[in-house]
Amino acid sequence: MPVSLDDLESHLFKCADIIRDAVDPTDYKEYILPLVYYKSISDEFEVQYEQNVEEYGEEFARRENLYDIPVVPEGYLWDDLRAVSDNVDQALNEAFDALTEENPELTGIFRADYIEADALDDDRLGRLVEHLDTYDLDRGSIPPDMLGEAYMDLVRHFAEEEGKSGGQFFTPPHIVNLCVRLVDDFEDGMEFHDPTVGSGGMLIEAARYYREEQDGDPSKLTFTGQEINPDIAAIAKMNLSIHGLDGEIEREDSLLEPQFADEDEGKLERFDRVLANFPFSADWAKSELQDDPFDRFDWHEKLPRADRGDYAFIMHMAKQLKRPDEDGTGGKAAIVIPHGVLFRKHEQRYRKPMLENDMVEAIVGLPENLFQNNSIPSAVLVLNTDKPEERKGEVQFIHAADEDFYEELSNQNELTEDGLNHIVTNFRDWATEERVSRTVSLDEIRENDYNLNIALYVDTTEPEEDIDVEEELGKLRELQAERDEIESEMNQHMEALNYE
Repeated sequence: MPVSLDDLESHLFKCADIIRDAVDPTDYKEYILPLVYYKSISDEFEVQYEQNVEEYGEEFARRENLYDIPVVPEGYLWDDLRAVSDNVDQALNEAFDALTEENPELTGIFRADYIEADALDDDRLGRLVEHLDTYDLDRGSIPPDMLGEAYMDLVRHFAEEEGKSGGQFFTPPHIVNLCVRLVDDFEDGMEFHDPTVGSGGMLIEAARYYREEQDGDPSKLTFTGQEINPDIAAIAKMNLSIHGLDGEIEREDSLLEPQFADEDEGKLERFDRVLANFPFSADWAKSELQDDPFDRFDWHEKLPRADRGDYAFIMHMAKQLKRPDEDGTGGKAAIVIPHGVLFRKHEQRYRKPMLENDMVEAIVGLPENLFQNNSIPSAVLVLNTDKPEERKGEVQFIHAADEDFYEELSNQNELTEDGLNHIVTNFRDWATEERVSRTVSLDEIRENDYNLNIALYVDTTEPEEDIDVEEELGKLRELQAERDEIESEMNQHMEALNYE
């Protein structure tokens, strides 16, 4: 009987129960995610190996060009790991080293040291390996998109286990879906990039959307990302691979050391779509980038504050978008931002050139408490370097922070499907809707000194309830009659007690 997605997700998450209390919850992902990835590679390799033995014989069956997955070295298949009962930690380390040596493209992915985790003894690791053996994870048994979805759900679970710190590498799916839909209408050959890629959710959702909503083939898209945290960058690489996506994830700080660039030419690579949820109001290397070789921070002679890198990230991403005059097509970006970006007075100097270059297409205000690591209200900034003629000189403001757009969960809020559809429909229709959305001319924004506070353009106040005067007068008369009756009784009691 085929395994269901729910069964697979539950099965994978039970891995955490096996190592619970042996390692800190913040480290679950370090030890479990690589094992799941290894199991999927080993299972698929075995299937392809048997086919190649049958077709080419054992002598030629291990040729690299016969496989579209990493080649598992002899002695390191999953069954070989299952056979180990002593020093399982050492066996796992050796297996990951051997796999990486055989497949250099996996360098940097397997970072966990099972020997260092003292509490992960032979019993726990043996049970973990045995538990993962329950299901075959080859493509014939479980389609890559289903395995990928279960793997992404596992990443989400671990982010929730970590609590606040988990939000640093995982953006809630409903927000990711919104960002992708705000820059949709994809085509074969498009290039997608996330400069703060985390675990890769934005890129994976773009691929899913193209396949399921546009009947496209994600293998004809290009996915790239950069991540400062090496452990999280490794997860992003595994995540893309397990989803069957050919992606390139680079490490390092995107602002300080952009990896997708030609330093000799002083140019960043440009992309059709940029999707990002950067760390809000974080420190950035301002002092080291006063003379940026890529001229990214040229919207004003003064750079953003060293302790508030929001506009440094926005300028970086704007520079990464294709331009119609140079690249033939324009680029679009959906960037999750803190609300302060829209109205902080000293940042007017950055909003002005962004608006005067007619790069801002829309601003979507979101509810508070959507993220595990941040309860403040946020928004999505939509940039477009090639706005349609009918949208030029205008910006759409969408107020999606009311209860109609989200539901309250136990520990945070979540945009509903109806809420998401409402936002996207208004954006696509360039609609003006009372208390929800409005398209605003640049002239009006200029009059407001380039302040982009949504409340300046859309009435976000709660509507007053209509009052039925006759009904309210009736209630007042009833209350007056009740008061008179109580006062009369009180007077009688006072007289009986001889009180004047």
